[in-house]
Amino acid sequence: MRASNAIVAEVLAELRLMVKPGVTTMELEEATNRFCSKKKVRPAFKGYRGYPYALCASVNEQVVHGFPTLRELVQGDIVSIDFGVLHDGYYGDAAVTIPVGTITQEAELLIRTTEESLYIALKKATPQYRLSDLSHAIQSYVESKKFSVVRQFVGHGIGKSLHEEPQIPNFGRPGRGVRLRPGMVLAIEPMVNAGGYEVEILGDGWTAVTKDRRLSAHFEHTVAVTENGCRILSLAA
Repeated sequence: MRASNAIVAEVLAELRLMVKPGVTTMELEEATNRFCSKKKVRPAFKGYRGYPYALCASVNEQVVHGFPTLRELVQGDIVSIDFGVLHDGYYGDAAVTIPVGTITQEAELLIRTTEESLYIALKKATPQYRLSDLSHAIQSYVESKKFSVVRQFVGHGIGKSLHEEPQIPNFGRPGRGVRLRPGMVLAIEPMVNAGGYEVEILGDGWTAVTKDRRLSAHFEHTVAVTENGCRILSLAA
């Protein structure tokens, strides 16, 4: 799983360098497919439950599952890129939100808060804690910054399937759910909105947007629980 997730991290690092005004999210999709062909790995999302692309590329008010399009990114946009691969029978999965040029202070704070909430949760990905302790850590930090966590989509277990039990909400009371055990592998992914937490699905059946059309950010790491804490598998080698 480390090998699968290292490939995911490598792709996301390459895409981060590509993101700038004038680039389309379809160009990011095409680059991703080329990279997967070169690495001889299968994009995890393409064909999954009918999803048609290798990337989820969600711009501004799009929360998750945004389709790559010919729409050009402009300065001030933020784009959340979610990507996974299947390699030697195991899945990798991670996500980042990337600024396009100079962005607003609110957008900067939203991105920073979302990423920080992920790392705060990762500190609790140890056998000392239960599943909802991760959820509560994310919600508490996000709401302390006056943002909201999305309820409709959650993190998940991952391994030989892309989505496995347990589901990992980004909100909830602490001390509930299964106790974390060494060997568990989890995809933890806070999705954070600048406004309210409500989302709706567009007519394509996939793209989720904030109901109030304010900005949303998304970060994700795949991590392994160990006796001594968690190992982040989706970091670049």
